[in-house]
Amino acid sequence: MAAAGLLGRGPLFLRCSSWRSFTSQTDGEARVTQVLREKFPRASAIKVVDISGGCGAMYEIHIESEEFRDKRPLQQHRMVNQALSEEIRTMHGLRIFTSTPKP
Repeated sequence: MAAAGLLGRGPLFLRCSSWRSFTSQTDGEARVTQVLREKFPRASAIKVVDISGGCGAMYEIHIESEEFRDKRPLQQHRMVNQALSEEIRTMHGLRIFTSTPKP
C-alpha cells in the first residue's frame, strides 16, 4: 500500500535523480558497511544495498552475527539502529534483516 500523497493527490513516491548498476557499492553502501563492520566485529556476513536507486535515501541491510545470539529480533534490530544512529538521520527508510550463524 502506497503512502498517501501530499493533500491526498495520489501516491507519494521517493524519487532519486541517479540510477546505478549493481556491480559496485555506492559511497553510502560502503559507509554503512564500514560502520557495521566496526560495531559488529564478530559479524560473519554483512550486505548493504541502496534500494533508493543510488541516492542513499533507503537501504536494505542483511547482517549475520554471533552478537545476535540469544536476543529477540526486536533487540537485534535495535542494536543495528543504535550502531547506525548517525547515518539514519539522513535516511528516508531502512530494512533490517538479522540472523545468527548456523552452528
